[in-house]
Amino acid sequence: MAETTPADSLIDDGLLARIRSRAALHDRENTFPHDDLRELAEVGYLRMFAPVDDGGLGFGLERVAREQTRLATAAPATALAINMHLVWTGVAKVLLDRGDDSLRGVLQDAVAGEVYAFGNSEAGNDLVLFDSRTAAVPGPDGSYAFTGRKIFTSLSPVWTRLGVFGRDDSDPSNPLLVHAFLDRETAGVTTLDDWDTLAMRASQSRTTVLEGAVAPASRVFRRLAPGPNPDPLIFAIFSNFEILVAAVYTGLAQRALELAVEAAHRRTSMKNGGRPYAHDPDIRWKVAEAGIAHDGIPPQIAALAADVDGLVAHGAAWFPKLVGLKVRATETARVVVDQALRVSGGSAIASSSELGRLYRDVVAGLFHPSDGESAHSTVATALLGPIPE
Repeated sequence: MAETTPADSLIDDGLLARIRSRAALHDRENTFPHDDLRELAEVGYLRMFAPVDDGGLGFGLERVAREQTRLATAAPATALAINMHLVWTGVAKVLLDRGDDSLRGVLQDAVAGEVYAFGNSEAGNDLVLFDSRTAAVPGPDGSYAFTGRKIFTSLSPVWTRLGVFGRDDSDPSNPLLVHAFLDRETAGVTTLDDWDTLAMRASQSRTTVLEGAVAPASRVFRRLAPGPNPDPLIFAIFSNFEILVAAVYTGLAQRALELAVEAAHRRTSMKNGGRPYAHDPDIRWKVAEAGIAHDGIPPQIAALAADVDGLVAHGAAWFPKLVGLKVRATETARVVVDQALRVSGGSAIASSSELGRLYRDVVAGLFHPSDGESAHSTVATALLGPIPE
């Protein structure tokens, strides 16, 4: 059976139903779900991580991941888009919990209604956070001008703050990766209308072009050496990104399993005298296979998120745990959706089919960091040690 929905969710059944009712239209028309964002903001969704004293809800990562799983059962693309705001506010929360208030302003902004987006991904940059193709040129006043192209900028139509990073090579012997926030109105920031994809269409994860876009010194929050770095910012980004991505695809899988169960009871077999396919041993096997695969993932998300909230010291083991969770969740979701499609029959490939949309959306899980190759490299190094030079 599918996972039971917690009774204390911010998203009540009525809101969930309204969001689900709009998902197909946004997918078909390739539009951003403005109504979803508005209604979620009204119930406090964008300020979940902010402390109660700042006007937030004071949630930890475990609770936020659970909310994202529920949202993704209705509209995976909406959940994936909002993930990027939640990653930045979650980063600020992880740092604050560890005595670093350098991004507390992000949490205060979220309470004030600002929407944060994640502008770090770059085409051809498989080093992810450990290097950048974007140039970061320092100004005499501590500001930085960023020039480059950022891909997969979810929330493109609505973000008001964009987290970016680039490489400062002004001192060739001491290059730096510079992290900063840009405002939407910043000169030199252009959002392309180039999002027309197979999957996660409503996320509107368009390309952002930076042409000398200046972040003032007050918005520059980290300067780090290239390569793996022990700075808490890196852990904060990885932990929130990997766990929340896992939550979204797990919610997608939960919905696919629900649809498989409904189809098995609805469809009947002429071969078996009109009995429902829910009585057919082969169909029962497929539904059970999907259920077994899905059942193990929510507890893993909850446990790892609770460790982040509880400041558990996994040390170097954190990164293998995080990338492993993301890969397991996204790959398991693909298995669950595939089995659900087999159970549901040929009608599921209709353009109006919710399951058909989930089948397309789940493919995007292949491409979020850390991808399979990077994750396996991380885990292999943890288990076997690095490859000698």
